[in-house]
Amino acid sequence: MFRKAHFFFTALYGGTTSAIIVILSLFYLYTSQKNLWENLFDSFENDIGTIAASLEQSSDVSMQWLAGIEFQNSYEIFIIDNNVPFLYNTLHDRTGGGSLTLLTESLNAGSGTSASTDTASHVNNYSGIRHSEYRFHSPSANRYYFCSLINMERDSSASQIVILDSLESVQESIRKQRLLFLCLDLGAAAVLFTLAWFFTGFLLKPLRENHEKQTRFIAAASHELRTPLAVILASSECCRTSDEAQRDGFFQTIAKEGRRMNNLINDMLTLTRADIQNFPLNRRPSELDTICLNAYESFEPLCRREGLSLSLVLPDAPIERCTCDPDGIAQALSVLLHNAISYTPPGGFVRLTLSYHKDRHASFEITVSDTGIGISDEDKRHIFDRFYRSEKSRSSKEHFGLGLAIAHEIIRSHHGSITVQDNPGGGSVFTVRLP
Repeated sequence: MFRKAHFFFTALYGGTTSAIIVILSLFYLYTSQKNLWENLFDSFENDIGTIAASLEQSSDVSMQWLAGIEFQNSYEIFIIDNNVPFLYNTLHDRTGGGSLTLLTESLNAGSGTSASTDTASHVNNYSGIRHSEYRFHSPSANRYYFCSLINMERDSSASQIVILDSLESVQESIRKQRLLFLCLDLGAAAVLFTLAWFFTGFLLKPLRENHEKQTRFIAAASHELRTPLAVILASSECCRTSDEAQRDGFFQTIAKEGRRMNNLINDMLTLTRADIQNFPLNRRPSELDTICLNAYESFEPLCRREGLSLSLVLPDAPIERCTCDPDGIAQALSVLLHNAISYTPPGGFVRLTLSYHKDRHASFEITVSDTGIGISDEDKRHIFDRFYRSEKSRSSKEHFGLGLAIAHEIIRSHHGSITVQDNPGGGSVFTVRLP
């Protein structure tokens, strides 16, 4: 499931971002190339205007002058006198008729007989001279040209000068630019898909871990429920064949295991409400010293019976009230005290301490320390996980491994923190901090 989601979100994120980059690249290429063609065409028009002005001022056209213009601007020039190609065209043709074919194509494009022109003609009139510029594609040369058709009418003669500017170098630059952008887009897409893979994996990691925790939670809950249920079923079967005295013992076993199942189900429901952010809290200003005192009085008889010493340390001066759910805090303290008592051998000590730190961020601190068996570093990393029990405590049937998880959820819902560390004198110290 998560693998398919990983591929899907990678494709969605990488594909969407890559498509945006490609669209922006195409838009940039279109705009830049359009501006390039317009600037080149404007420059060509200006050159032709200069040439037309020179023709207007001179009475004749010399081949030397035309050759100079060709060499200086890399143009191809053709002259037609009374519809007859001038001798200059024959001398100019170095391709065995290819230039004359190009001349015919340019004239056809200028006269409107060819649909290959894609730039509107520009017409400028001088005294006896008219010229128009356009862009056309030559099928024979397979390239684009800027073409200027200059018509000169003097006395009884009519002459035409055709000036062609090859755009092969411009087309080659455009092809290189497009290839460069293609490579950049492919490289960007590869980088984006790689980042998308790691990014979506990072986003899915908490979901995958939560799913794994839920799976382990269900498996552990099923295991914990199976044990008391097996005892209840076995006891109920024994009730059929047992006498009156034995039946009472089996009924007590059934009731005891039923209460264990009820406690386990209640704990599971509490954690489920915490998962859906529906943890039952009744916040109100409460006196934490009173809550600690009540917890001390509740567990002091149990400590005395277990041969333990329970002490309570409260601040000497009155402290401010804490806005919290007093029942929830009392439940969390009960879990911590019960664990400390359960894992501290006879003759040990358990201490409950309340302190108040009045600084810029005022906070309350409650600690439960013991001189018990302690918690290993490996167990500390999982001590607040659901159904987790250290190897030293797995023989205890009274602990399902949910108490500390519930305490952790209660404190977390109060925007506080709960931590565990070693007691310097042996045992453990649980510290609760509340804002």
